[in-house]
Amino acid sequence: MKILLLGSTGFIGSNLKTRLEKEGHTIFTAERSSGVDIRRYNDIRFTIKYTKPDVIYNLASHGGSVHYVRNNSADVFQDNVLMAINLYKAISEVNKDIKVIQPFSNCSYPGKSDVQYEEEWLDGDVHPSVFSFGNSKRTIFYLSKCYKQQYGIRSVNILFPNTYGPGDSLDPNHTHALNGMIIRMLEAQKKGDEEFVVWGTGSPIREWAYIDDFIEVLVRCLEIEGQEYPVNMGQEKGYSIAESAGLIKRACKFKGKITFDTKYRDGDPVKIVSGEKFKQLFKDFEFFDHYQGIKNTVKYYKEKK
Repeated sequence: MKILLLGSTGFIGSNLKTRLEKEGHTIFTAERSSGVDIRRYNDIRFTIKYTKPDVIYNLASHGGSVHYVRNNSADVFQDNVLMAINLYKAISEVNKDIKVIQPFSNCSYPGKSDVQYEEEWLDGDVHPSVFSFGNSKRTIFYLSKCYKQQYGIRSVNILFPNTYGPGDSLDPNHTHALNGMIIRMLEAQKKGDEEFVVWGTGSPIREWAYIDDFIEVLVRCLEIEGQEYPVNMGQEKGYSIAESAGLIKRACKFKGKITFDTKYRDGDPVKIVSGEKFKQLFKDFEFFDHYQGIKNTVKYYKEKK
């Protein structure tokens, strides 16, 4: 199968590229580093026309930490929506049979319930801390629905929780939350610090997706004809930030004390997603053990450092 992978240099994209190549697919990429900017319509249109893909993975995204997203809200929203508009418009003009597979972060849920059900996804405002990023993903969903209605373009949209695992950035300021905590704790251990500071109260509960699980879901999406309304990648099990910090401390063998800096605002109090529809769509799926995933990630960063 010929696949165009947008966002191939990121944490998720690079892992997905490796997996798809192992399975024998022909992979094309389009990145700014090679002169392709999909915020420019002609760039993505030419790329699709030239590569002639059967499927496009849309992992291209402008995002970052809660603090980054809040301080760059207009740019984040505009870039994400503009890239999606250009993508769908180009598909409608070049080949309407191309299928789009794209993940949406579960930060796009309204922050009002302990367990997030797909039926409630659009039933309320996105949390203010990720207002622009979360709403950009909702807008992309509406876009995919409109292009399905007018042009018959198929999309498979998946809602996923916080991701972690080997292969992410070595910079704690440009990595996913759990990975960033692991990097900082390893640095604290190396310096012999007696204290490790976690930003916020440590009480928010998060569901974490190990990278291998996420990649497996994205690969299985190749077999799905279309799923415009997003389905949760849900295992219905969460850990507080404090609990995960404790597991990281154990895996790192950090001897110091964990403290919490409450001047940093917490995000949503709970982000656990329902897995009922996921189990129907991805039968017999087994999730990776959370602590083992942390141990694997600690090992990766120890080797890289």
